[in-house]
Amino acid sequence: MNKTEFISAVAEKSGLSKADAKKAVEAFVDTVSAELKKGGKVALLGFGSFSVAEKSARKGVNPKTKQPIDIPARKAVKFKAGAELSDLVK
Repeated sequence: MNKTEFISAVAEKSGLSKADAKKAVEAFVDTVSAELKKGGKVALLGFGSFSVAEKSARKGVNPKTKQPIDIPARKAVKFKAGAELSDLVK
């Protein structure tokens, strides 16, 4: 499902117009993005939680040349599904 299909599904299930559903989806994405950028966490009961994980620097190998490379530390977005979502998917 892409973003357009997602917006259409939200509009259909909520009874909102597609324009209002698009605003709601974009507001959700913007709000979650802003909170994660600050280093915060967003937890939606029954659905899951979004957080930022610190990935430490490490050594790697370039598969093409087999030369060792340094992989720098970085931050990554992490999503952990809630119990209800996990049970629904099973």
